[in-house]
Amino acid sequence: MFNVRLNRLAILSALTVLWLVVACVAPPAAQAPQGGDAAATVAPAADKITIKLAANPWSASALNVNVAKILLEKIGYSVEITDIDENAQWAALASGDLHASLEVWPSGHQKNITDYIDTKQVENGGPLGPVGKIGWYIPTYMVEAHPELATWEGFKKPENAKLFATAETGDSGQFLAGDPGWVQYDTDIIKNLGLALKVVQSGSETAVLSAVDAAYSRKAPILFYFWTPHSVHAKYQLTEVKLPEYTPECYAKATEGGVACDYPADVLFKIFWPALKDKAPEAYQLLKNMNYTTKDQIDMMAAVDLKKQTTEEAAQAWVEANEKVWSAWMPK
Repeated sequence: MFNVRLNRLAILSALTVLWLVVACVAPPAAQAPQGGDAAATVAPAADKITIKLAANPWSASALNVNVAKILLEKIGYSVEITDIDENAQWAALASGDLHASLEVWPSGHQKNITDYIDTKQVENGGPLGPVGKIGWYIPTYMVEAHPELATWEGFKKPENAKLFATAETGDSGQFLAGDPGWVQYDTDIIKNLGLALKVVQSGSETAVLSAVDAAYSRKAPILFYFWTPHSVHAKYQLTEVKLPEYTPECYAKATEGGVACDYPADVLFKIFWPALKDKAPEAYQLLKNMNYTTKDQIDMMAAVDLKKQTTEEAAQAWVEANEKVWSAWMPK
C-alpha cells in the first residue's frame, strides 16, 4: 500500500510539473479586439504570404501604399514596402519580387504597358481613382507681371527666357525638373519647340518644393515640372503654362525624342504580380477594389506637406476617418 501511495504521489507530482511547463510555454488564448472594432488589425497568419508593395519617389505613391498596408494588416497579412524607381518596378512585378504598385501614370509607360501588360507578365489592377496631370508651372505673380508667360510661346522671346536664367544655365532660362527616374519629356519639348531653356535636375520632389518655397519668398522667377493632385496647389497660386495640345500622334514619337506637346491627363491605375490572385486572394481583392478620389489624395498630401504629419500618420488618419470608403474594399 505504501508503494502504491508513493507511486500515486510521484505521478501526481509529475503531472503537476508537466502542467506548469505547458502553462509557461503555451501561447495565450486569442483575445477579442478591444473596443469592439470588427476590422481591427490581426496577427499575420502563418499561411499567408508577405505582401510586397512598391513605393515610387513621390508623396502620393507613399501614401497609397501606407493606406494599403494598414488595411492588409487588418486582414492578417504582413506587408513590406520597397522604395523603387517607377520603371524598375515592372520587371520586379513580373518576377514576383514585388506584388503590387498602386499608382502608375500611363502617359509615361506606353512601352512598359506593351512589354508587360499586353504580354500578361504584369496584371493591370484597375483604376486607383485620382486623375493626374503633369505640366509646366510658374508662380501666378510671374503671369501677372508678364501675361505672355501663360503659354509656351511667351518663352520663345529670349528676354522672357532669360528671366529664369541662373548661374548654371547661363543665357538660357532654367527649367527645373525633379528625380531623373520620373517620366519627363521636357528636354525634347524644349528642343522641338525651339525654346531658350535648359533642363536642370533638382533630384527629388522635396528639392523642387524647396526651390518653389525659396522663389515664392523672394517673388523670384521659377519654371518647374510638377503635377496635380498635390498639396502645393493649396499652398501657392500657380499657373500651368499652356503647351501645344496633347495628341496620341505626338506621343507616338516619344521613343524618337519627338514629343512637342503637353502631357496628357492620366487616369492613374494599379499593377500586380499576375500570381497574386492565386497566392493571396484576399489581398488581391482588397487591392483590386482600392479606389478613392483625387480629393482623398490631396487631403492626405496636405496633412504631410502642410500639417507636417508623417506619411504613416496621414494614412492612418485617413483610414480612421473613412471607414465607409475602405470597408467596401474588404474581401467578402
